[in-house]
This record gives sequence, C-alpha cells and structure tokens, in this order.
Amino acid sequence: MNPKALNIVMLSYHNQNGGAGIACGRLAIALKNLGHHVTYLVQEKSGNNSAISINTSWVKKGIAWLRFVLERLYFLPHEKDKSIRFLFNPGVFGQNLSQHPSIKSADIIHLHWMNFGFMGISDIQALLKLGKPVIWTLHDMWAFTGGCHHSGDCNRFQINCGQCKFVKQPEHWDISHQLWAKKAVEFDSANLKIITCSQWLKEKAAASSVLFAREIRHIPNAIDTQVFKPGNKEEARKKLGLDSHKTYLLFVAMRVNAPAKGFDYLSKALEIWAQNNPTRIAQTELLIVGGLTDTEIIHSLPLKVNAMGHISDPHKMIDNYHAADMFITPSLEENLPNTIMEAMACGTPSIGFNTGGIPEMIAHKQNGYVAQTRDSDDLAAGIHWILTNKEIAGKEGRKFVETHYSEEIIAQKHVEYYLKSMQDVSPN
Repeated sequence: MNPKALNIVMLSYHNQNGGAGIACGRLAIALKNLGHHVTYLVQEKSGNNSAISINTSWVKKGIAWLRFVLERLYFLPHEKDKSIRFLFNPGVFGQNLSQHPSIKSADIIHLHWMNFGFMGISDIQALLKLGKPVIWTLHDMWAFTGGCHHSGDCNRFQINCGQCKFVKQPEHWDISHQLWAKKAVEFDSANLKIITCSQWLKEKAAASSVLFAREIRHIPNAIDTQVFKPGNKEEARKKLGLDSHKTYLLFVAMRVNAPAKGFDYLSKALEIWAQNNPTRIAQTELLIVGGLTDTEIIHSLPLKVNAMGHISDPHKMIDNYHAADMFITPSLEENLPNTIMEAMACGTPSIGFNTGGIPEMIAHKQNGYVAQTRDSDDLAAGIHWILTNKEIAGKEGRKFVETHYSEEIIAQKHVEYYLKSMQDVSPN
C-alpha cells in the first residue's frame, strides 16, 4: 500500500539522449505506476514522452545554447586537447531553478545528469538551500571530481584533485582543484542524499573527499520487463532485413569511435575469433547501432558489418536485441549500462569487460561472460563461450533482470529512500 502520494520532481539534461535521461524517464514511469505524482524537467527534449522542457521559447533555447557554449569556452584555455573535450565539464554556467513552480511544490527533488549548461554547481546549491530532500542519482563521477566524468586510474578525487590529466598544464592549484573546492563547499548540506546505480560507483563516491560524509545508497536503474522481453528471432531478423540462418553479434554506442567504448579491442577480438573459427566467418556478421563516422572500420573487420544507425525508438532497439545472438560491450568506463540490462531482459546474453558496474550485471559464465579489461584474447574467448552456451545464458540473464531491475522493485526502493530522507532533513 502507498501511504501517501509523493510529489516528486526529477531533473536531467535530456530525456532520451544518453543513458541517464533514459534511466530517469523509466524511473518516472515506474513511480507514477505506484501512484506518485512525478514531474520530469529537462533542458532538451525529444520524442513524445511525459518529460517537460523548461525551454518553452526560442529565446530560452538560445540562452540554453549560450550556456552550453560558455561552459566549453570556460574550459577551453585549460583543455589538454580535443579528444577530452566532453570528458570534463566545469559546471560553472547553468540556471537557478529553485523558484520553479514544480520544484517549490515538490516533496522530493531528484537530480540525474546536470551538465552541458543545465545546472551548475551554484544552482544545485540553491536547491539544497530550499530545505527539501535533494536526491542525486549519480550516473558517473562528476559530482565528486574536479570536473571529469570518469577519472580512470586517477584517485586524486579522494584528496583535493589538482594535477589533472585532462588539463594542458596540470598543477596543484589547476582548474580541477578550484572546481573540487567549489563542490566541497557548496555540496556540504545534510539535505543532499546520494544514490548510485552501481556498487562500484558507491565505493568511489564514499571514498571521495566531497561526498564521504553524505549518505550514499545503491539502487540500480529500472527497466520495464513487459516491454523489454524475449521475442521471436526470425521475425526480428526479417524486420531488419537480416538472414535468419546467420549468427549476429551486436555492438551499441552513441559514438562508435569514442575511445572509452573500446571498439579497437572488439576489432582485435573479432580478428582472433575469426582466425580460430575460419569456417564460421561467412556465416557471422556484426550489427553496429550508433554513430559511425569512420567508415574504414567496416572494411577493416573480418566480418561483414551491418550499420544500423542511431536508434531512439525502443521497439526498433528491441528488434536488434532479438535479432542478435549476443551483445558485446567492450567499454573501458561504465557505471551500470542500460544496454546490458536491455539485452539481458530480451534474453540476449552479454559480454563485457571487468570494469565499473559491468561485473555486477553479468555473472561470469552463468548469464554471460566477463572478460579481463583490455584483453582482446579474453573477449574472443567470451564470444566463443556465448555461442556455445547462448540458450541457457540468455534465460539466466532474463531471470536476473526480473529479480534485480524490474520497475516495481526499483521504484519501491526509491520510495522507501524518499520517505527516509524526508524524515532526516530539516529546513536550513
């Protein structure tokens, strides 16, 4: 029973562009299904879901674009090179939404991905001063670093940042240290409660010098298991114009060439697998969903490549999961990928590196395969294992999603945390 319908406002930069926005939207639906009132505010909106864009005029859209540009210009003098341009966000330019009607009437303010000029550090502090519970679901490390979203092998976020590998002249008092100091002061509020999607990120946040004193709860993302569910492989392949008799491997990335997505390791793994299985090459193909800017990739691989393009329609994405025999994610930096969750819900076993929250999702040689990070030989071994065990691994993956990530389970965990947080906080 729901003792009280909560008034919840959720905020994220975009409703569909990126995993955080998608996860936020799914949680909003799950909470509504439990009878709560949810308003989902975004800076940019696409599609027809219930998210509400705060930029209701061309003037507001222009100002939002200007904030995005100012964020980039602010960091430009410090930028090491173009390759890290969107891996570091200052969080200096944003908008103060503390007086927005939906926020003023909310019982709970729930933040997700706040960058690209949506809300800056000081704007988040303005929400904390309202004296309401501000729940922040972290989808990366930005909330407790000097500006990077993933620190890799750097642990300076545990001290005071500085000496940042993303800036051209790293030093103790560089921009990362200055932004770390700003967060350390402005995020210092008992009203701030942290949720991480993975246990891995919870451990990182708890070890940080910004959030170590905050309460941190681990709650995974939610997925609708009645939408993402096993289906007919032959029908899916027919829809996509694929051969029903071939074997298909699936790779998904918004930008295929982004170094963190690890496509080079997949390329090498496919070469190794092809050398070990020469008779299967002609009957095995790769599906690539996402932005493919370097077409030379297609010609360099030992398998035929089917470039499926960007897909925002979940039903079309489900067709790709159904058509594939396995989903491969060689990412080098991940929190709790929605794509793995979606593939497993559709009964498609997954392979990923032992990084971030991936080993929390994939049980090695049970519902998929966890390869040693940056090890293409092990990734190739994983492809072989999945092809040998895909039926049982697919069924085990589906069971895991039903018991760990279903909407009702995850929504109820959030409600319990909301109620606890309301009891804990008091107006400043």
